[in-house]
Amino acid sequence: MARVLPGRLAERSGQGRRFDVEVVSEPFTAAAEDLPTLMRRIMDRGNDGDWDIVVALTDLPLHSHGRKLMVDLSHEHGLALLSLPTLGGFRLQARAQRAVEEAVLSLAASLATGSAGPPGSQPLRGPFTGRLAPVRPGQVGEEEIADLRYVVSGPRGYLRVLLGMVRANEPWRLVPGLSKALAAALATGAVATVNSTIWTLATSLSTPRLVIAMVGSLALMIGWLIVDAKLWHRTDEVSPEARKTAALYNASTVVTVGIGVIVCYAGLVVINLVWALFILNGRVFASTTRTPLLATAYWTLSWFVASVATVGGALGSGLESDEAIRAAAYSKREQERRNALRDDQGD
Repeated sequence: MARVLPGRLAERSGQGRRFDVEVVSEPFTAAAEDLPTLMRRIMDRGNDGDWDIVVALTDLPLHSHGRKLMVDLSHEHGLALLSLPTLGGFRLQARAQRAVEEAVLSLAASLATGSAGPPGSQPLRGPFTGRLAPVRPGQVGEEEIADLRYVVSGPRGYLRVLLGMVRANEPWRLVPGLSKALAAALATGAVATVNSTIWTLATSLSTPRLVIAMVGSLALMIGWLIVDAKLWHRTDEVSPEARKTAALYNASTVVTVGIGVIVCYAGLVVINLVWALFILNGRVFASTTRTPLLATAYWTLSWFVASVATVGGALGSGLESDEAIRAAAYSKREQERRNALRDDQGD
């Protein structure tokens, strides 16, 4: 984004302006998660860097007056704070670039005119507007630094923030990160595939019972990973916003771990199917189960064995360290933030 922004901003401003973009990465810990403190920190950082405009991007979910904050702008100080999860989990790069462009151009127009507030009554465009977007202008307190705010609201807004947080957690990293659990699941599946009792059970179970077995094994694996690695976020604060934030963190954890476990389950089904095609003997299978070894039998057996293997993987995940599971479930920034939160609560 930093490479293309100068050209894009100069082209869109259309006034012969030149934009230089500097990128600084700094962690936001628990002490800076409330909105006023965060805005003051951004203002101080901008003064230290002698920058005309400061746009802060964070993957923190922020709240303002009971709403989920999307962006805060202070035209007087040339500041913008953008919460990336509110952009959703899809096309994040393109949406973030458009959001930054709109924020910078709005702040630059205010600097050019010397006004201390938003330029005119024209709202921000890009991801901040749209008939279907769950975004609307938000309330700004008299004592706050910001003078323009956009928030997301409603069920679609909550889902959008949740998907953004899940994307920030990078759930695809969970699969290779749980090597011992996967090894236990694969070993369980390999043994179960050649077990005659499993053959009989798989061919006798109806589809609803196979679905129940699948859902139960997935829930067991997800719950065990969250409880065993202490991924559940607790807060000692009693404020509604703190509780909403904790609920959002926990929902993103469940969805993140759930996506990773479902991907593992699908992989187990495929591996078990290949193993069954290679190892099973049709006459032995038919004599044991009184059912011919047809394509449906291969599929049913592989499906049921994946459920059994997932339970074995849940037990095998106990061999993983808590740090290894957290590293697989969260991005590096999210790990640092949650460690800081635990340290603050411990103090």
